Amino acid sequence: MEIVLLTALGVGGATIIGALFGFIFKTTSHKFSDLILSFAAGVMLCAAVFGLILPSLEHGNSISLFLSIFGIFCGAFILNLLDKAVPHLHRLSGVEIEDHTEKNEKLSKVLLFVMAIAIHNLPEGIAAGVGFGTGNTAEALTIAGGIALQNIPEGMVIIAPMLAAGMSKKRTLFAASLTGIIEVIGTFIGYFAISISNAILPFALAFAGGTMLYVISDEMIPETHHGSERGATYALLIGFCLMLIMDFYLG
Repeated sequence: MEIVLLTALGVGGATIIGALFGFIFKTTSHKFSDLILSFAAGVMLCAAVFGLILPSLEHGNSISLFLSIFGIFCGAFILNLLDKAVPHLHRLSGVEIEDHTEKNEKLSKVLLFVMAIAIHNLPEGIAAGVGFGTGNTAEALTIAGGIALQNIPEGMVIIAPMLAAGMSKKRTLFAASLTGIIEVIGTFIGYFAISISNAILPFALAFAGGTMLYVISDEMIPETHHGSERGATYALLIGFCLMLIMDFYLG
């Protein structure tokens, strides 16, 4: 239980760390942020496949393949519904926010942006918590590590729009911290759901894997490919291979 608590705090705290970096490096280049986000996408991709989806097959019965596929699509479908309700990173940029002339309009759009991130962080936290249901702590920490890496640049990008909308630094940090706290809550939801009923483990693992695959494909990769720069692609491959090596030696 102690390691789950530390993991939850680490996953949620990564967003706050990113927010603090956002205060320090307000003019961080897109290229640098893209490399970090792409590396995190590679880590999460490997963690989703080897840490969640494949274990869901191993923990199931004769229909485990179909249950896993169903879980993957359910996870992706839930996030797709959330995307229709609220925008996320690649749907709401700082440029759009600054196009508004009225402060109240800018602030409303920024708060919608922050709410979108918070909502998307809940299933990511659940994925981190579900990872511990496999009984493989190394894999669970790999999954949580990939999510935490993604949260750092995400925490960074929400600072500048809030400051530009006229929010004070204290309120800006508080709003950013809330998005991380949501992820802590999600981690415990995932962990306790598995603890209560191990029968749902195969579906829960595949569901968490599906949410991560959706985030990678729909949010992270498009966000890191603005032009013809190929550095983001290699950063993703490096992240994937690094986690593959760790899984081989620790798994």
